[in-house]
Amino acid sequence: MWSVAESWYFPHALPAQWGMKYWSQVFSPYSDVSGSLLTSIGVALLTVAVCLAVAVPAGYALSRRGMPLRFFFMLLFLIPQAFPGLTVYMNVARLFYEWGLNGTVTGVVLVHSVHGMMYAIWISVAAFSSVDPLLARAARNLGASATYTFFRIVLPQAAPGIIAASIFVFLESLDEFTGAFFVGAPDISTLPLLLYNASMSGNYQISSITALILLVPSVVFMLVVNKFMRPEMLSKLGK
Repeated sequence: MWSVAESWYFPHALPAQWGMKYWSQVFSPYSDVSGSLLTSIGVALLTVAVCLAVAVPAGYALSRRGMPLRFFFMLLFLIPQAFPGLTVYMNVARLFYEWGLNGTVTGVVLVHSVHGMMYAIWISVAAFSSVDPLLARAARNLGASATYTFFRIVLPQAAPGIIAASIFVFLESLDEFTGAFFVGAPDISTLPLLLYNASMSGNYQISSITALILLVPSVVFMLVVNKFMRPEMLSKLGK
């Protein structure tokens, strides 16, 4: 309701004046929203690329039950979720300041990648675990190389799960606030940071519109995930 309220004061239960004035402000060429949205999308896409570069080979390796220390490596990627984000990011910001990564896109992407790696690894492991091993074995018996078998037989079967992992990482990065606040602000302005600044300054219309903008990709991509997350793959999560 705040997104379409031009004036709303106590003790009125409903807005005193309705309108789309603040929507036009948000999408005007002079607004910070469009720039922050592009920054958020760019950071999220880079985060997905970094996570997949690690998750695809790691997921393929960890899907093999005979891998030594498999349980330890699976547990290792859960560690970032085991501690309060605020304390972790404060120490990360201190280290990044020493390394010259504070206030850079690279620093924000690295923080988001560490946070999103858990989704990428665990879902990729489940995706590769759901692949029928007999197909890969048949391809090797017919003379296919290991590289050919992976890219033409195994990877296409795991692709729906990898797409789902990419979506989860993208949404996690798009909505992530704490890491971007401690590592990126004020040089890197993402949409969650803009929402925070607008709400703290009492500009509820702008913050509500920004929240709705962040909500749209979450709803759309969750419908896509619902299509790609097959029951046989879900049964492999954590195994």
